[in-house]
Amino acid sequence: MNEEEFIEYCLSYPGVYKDYPFDETWTVMRHTGNKKSFALIFQRHGHLCVNLKCDPIKADFLRTLYPEVQPGYHMNKEHWNTVTLDGEIPREEIEDMVQHSYQLTQPKIRKKKSAE
Repeated sequence: MNEEEFIEYCLSYPGVYKDYPFDETWTVMRHTGNKKSFALIFQRHGHLCVNLKCDPIKADFLRTLYPEVQPGYHMNKEHWNTVTLDGEIPREEIEDMVQHSYQLTQPKIRKKKSAE
């Protein structure tokens, strides 16, 4: 999956936009509702990488399963993974990781208070 394909995949989710808060070398995919990031795309050592939020137990599992999944670069190592996109991870698995990150960071639905 190349960078353009990855960005297009992220933009297919509802309420998502891309941002460049640091510089043009980091593309950040955010929720419009809360402005939280769920994917940070960058080049590192000649490889296309993305930081994705992940449940800590699942993060550990993915790190043992795929050498392309490492603790988050410049992120909380417990809750974020850095995934090398040009490695051997199947596209479906990468898409699952993106969906998981999207769900973990999406705006919370507020319950309406009932009138007493």
